[in-house]
Amino acid sequence: MTQIYLSLGSNVNASENLRAALLALGSTYGALRCSAIYRTPAMGFAGQDFLNLVVGLDTSVLPVLVLDELRRLEARQGRHRGEARFADRTLDVDLLTYGDQISGTPPLPRADIEDYDFVLGPLAEIAGGEAHPVLGKTYAELWAAMGRDKAPLVRVEEAVEQAILSALTPSQEA
Repeated sequence: MTQIYLSLGSNVNASENLRAALLALGSTYGALRCSAIYRTPAMGFAGQDFLNLVVGLDTSVLPVLVLDELRRLEARQGRHRGEARFADRTLDVDLLTYGDQISGTPPLPRADIEDYDFVLGPLAEIAGGEAHPVLGKTYAELWAAMGRDKAPLVRVEEAVEQAILSALTPSQEA
């Protein structure tokens, strides 16, 4: 089994879409390790705030097939590929890492992990001691070094987080 990390985000019916995504991922892959859920402003366009989290799971499914499943999951939640890069999203799921694999198809690890606080912060939260396969630094080190001169990450209210995470049964929580 290989440990992988996914970034999930939504700003359209975010709680419902993230809850459905977690339910589907748990059903497909089993136990999930979830970061806290954070509210972040839309970037590059005027839109509702996003809710973001990082999920860790173990799989023996090949990376390209994981990516195919993630695209199907996005489509089931109403995501249409080909939309503008910076636009509202019913669901955005990115494959961040696949163990320590470095590859071009799919691109692993995802090249912009360290560019976005809403990705790196939650990743450091659940995988802080693990090293970035290319950079060699731990996610905690990358997070500590990140220049966070913009608005800080804001954790969602506990009731919102619990409503989303309630999709996971005890056997699906790692």
